[in-house]
Amino acid sequence: MMNKKYLLSGLLLCAIFSLTAQEQDSSIPELITDRPDATEAASVVPKGYLQIETGGFYTTYEENGWEEEVFGYNTTLLRYGLLSRLELRLGWNFEEVRTTVNGVELPDVQSGLSPLLAGVKIAVTEEQGPLPEIGFIGHLFLPFSASSDYRPETTGADFRFSLAHTLSERSSLGYNIGAQWGNDSSEIAYIYTLAYGYAITNRFGFYAEVYGNFPEDNKAQHLWDAGITYLLLNNLQLDATVGTSFTEGQDLLLSAGASYRIPN
Repeated sequence: MMNKKYLLSGLLLCAIFSLTAQEQDSSIPELITDRPDATEAASVVPKGYLQIETGGFYTTYEENGWEEEVFGYNTTLLRYGLLSRLELRLGWNFEEVRTTVNGVELPDVQSGLSPLLAGVKIAVTEEQGPLPEIGFIGHLFLPFSASSDYRPETTGADFRFSLAHTLSERSSLGYNIGAQWGNDSSEIAYIYTLAYGYAITNRFGFYAEVYGNFPEDNKAQHLWDAGITYLLLNNLQLDATVGTSFTEGQDLLLSAGASYRIPN
């Protein structure tokens, strides 16, 4: 079972690192990723390029003797530049949830593939003076593609507008506004993100972010995270993140991963 858990992630990472022996090429467009933060970039992958963004995460939440741990062994997003202003997106996670009650771990472990994410990102406008760069992103979450533990009865969906401002040569601000619904519920949750990024050097970057959602019939959730990125090659970036929530729902978030753009 463990071999199956790591199969997809392992194959993708092997593909990534088997190609990193290539010399850095200044002709490769700037690598802009949609990980590790919750804020999606406004820009699309350049036409003809395939970008692989993968990693893992761990979250925990404890209340009144009840503790839930979520292990994300594989969080892979494939982004392909179909046109100069349009990218195609496919994403699939493998997750495992373990529950402990009063110090005793329950034998029933929920694990498997989440619904396949399929969608597009459209570059709407470029940044012009005080006006931000704007992108639009839309996804469907297909229930038939999920493992039984994660399979909903109905198709989920989300959309968001992604905006970005250049503050200086080394800093930028990005934010998303949108909505999502799914998990067999007609309730819409309005979502927001706000992220500040700073280039410490030409290769090291830092970011800090707040994000959350406002469900129509439930309490709002507000969270924060911060992390670093390292540009190992012009087309290969590594990242690490830590975070938690302001409200109930998450005590700790740890995440790490890599993003690689395959030259066309």
